[in-house]
Amino acid sequence: MHPLVALAWLFPALTLIVGVVLLPAIMLVSASRSSYSITGLRLGEAGGENYRNVLTHPDLGTVLSNTLIWVVAVVVLTIVISLGLAQFLVKQFPGRRFVRWAVIVPWAASLVITSQLFVLLYDYNYGLINHVLTTVGLIDTPIDFLGDDRFTMASMVVVGVFVSLPFTIFVIIAGLNAIPDDVMEAAVVDGASPWQRWRRVTLPLLRPAMLVATVLNTIYVFNSFPIVYTLNDRNPGFTHDTTITFMYKLAFKSQEKDVGMSAAAGVINVVLILLVVVVYLRIANWREETR
Repeated sequence: MHPLVALAWLFPALTLIVGVVLLPAIMLVSASRSSYSITGLRLGEAGGENYRNVLTHPDLGTVLSNTLIWVVAVVVLTIVISLGLAQFLVKQFPGRRFVRWAVIVPWAASLVITSQLFVLLYDYNYGLINHVLTTVGLIDTPIDFLGDDRFTMASMVVVGVFVSLPFTIFVIIAGLNAIPDDVMEAAVVDGASPWQRWRRVTLPLLRPAMLVATVLNTIYVFNSFPIVYTLNDRNPGFTHDTTITFMYKLAFKSQEKDVGMSAAAGVINVVLILLVVVVYLRIANWREETR
């Protein structure tokens, strides 16, 4: 095929990549090295000052630890729970199709709507969760799930897992359906118990699917702005913020109100995500798993 013909076919995709990925990235880096007024007017070059301000911010340590807890907790719980639910959903039982459709709902719904629904469920005075817990006698007084520092992060993790399950379940279902029947039959003939078949046959053959689910969930959870912001917007400061809401507040809700600092935090956030993904892929030996 002539190179010009190939370029013509690739032109729409290349245009999309340049317009949606490359150009915004260049503008983000440019903004991170610029100085802005409180109204967002560009004042000139700032060099590396914005990066220094972000890296020396007194709340950066708290934000990074929150991000680590948030990402690890949501991704690990999502993978573990999805493994069990996916193996249940590949079995034949009455109403399986309806259950599979129902599982998709949290994924199809808007994250803001889902998060706001949980805000109502967690409400201190009128929330359904507190009502049920007090009615059955598990607690004497309502719990401030989103206002008490002891429960805020755990409450956000629950929502993060809830909205991450559908995608992960269906990725693992696809992996389970790709396992050849003759391999499982051979394990049965060899006398392997159900636990041995799962540990020595099913789980190793699921590793490519789990690799994809883990990487995509890590990126997705890292950048999950609607959940963290909607559940945590009532709390002042950065006590329960992650890097994605940290950079938003730097531009619009903190005392800094600095777009340049926010852009610098955005660049740092992208670098952190890439580092985490690269380290995970090296540990998981992704070339071998996806061969």
